[in-house]
Parts: sequence; structure tokens; C-alpha cells
Amino acid sequence: QVQLVESGGGLVQAGGSLRLSCAASGRTFRSYAMGWFRQAPGKERDFVAAITASGSRTCLADSVKGRFTISRDNAKNTVYLQINTLKPEDTAVYYCAASSLYSCDYDRSYKYWGQGTQVTVSS
Repeated sequence: QVQLVESGGGLVQAGGSLRLSCAASGRTFRSYAMGWFRQAPGKERDFVAAITASGSRTCLADSVKGRFTISRDNAKNTVYLQINTLKPEDTAVYYCAASSLYSCDYDRSYKYWGQGTQVTVSS
């Protein structure tokens, strides 16, 4: 089992950048693929990005390609989401999650979730 805590959200002007972090507890972090998801007010939770356990492969939602980057540091038990050129439509609660499978979709393989961090982009 792994526990996840997101941080790094905040209020940013359009065009700005943020780096979200997700710190994991437990020795098994490096065995999990990790994903980032987001949920805007009144909308469903959407897949954003995923990375394999080793960090060798990543995938991104089409809507964020070219602006978002996912990475991880297994020595620090942390996964990151670098967000550049923020847009008002990026406003959402961002969640990280852990899966025993590498999945580029919002699906049941993601069993462990953090509490989320709010990102608000002003125009």
C-alpha cells in the first residue's frame, strides 16, 4: 500500500507555470506506475499524464501535450507534474494516483489516490 500527498498548487496567471509534487510513503513506491488526473468543477475526473515505475515511459493527454511534463524521482519517492503556459481551462483539482499497471487512462487500475491540490488559473 502507498499513501500519496500532493502539493504545489495555487493561483497563477495565464501563461505562468507550476510544478506539482506528489510525495509517497512506503518502500514500494518504485514498483508503481503513477498518474496525474484533474477534475474541474462540475466535470468528471480526467486523465492527464502517466509514467512507468522505472520512469522510462510517459504518456500525456492530447489536451496537455507540449505544455505538461511528468517525471519521477524514485530516490525521493516523488512524482512531479510540470505545467507550463497555464490556461484558464487548466483550473481544476489535480490528483496523483498509483497503479500496479502502466495505464494512460482513468481506470480502475489506479487504486491509491492523494487528496488533491487546487490549481486556479486567472485570465
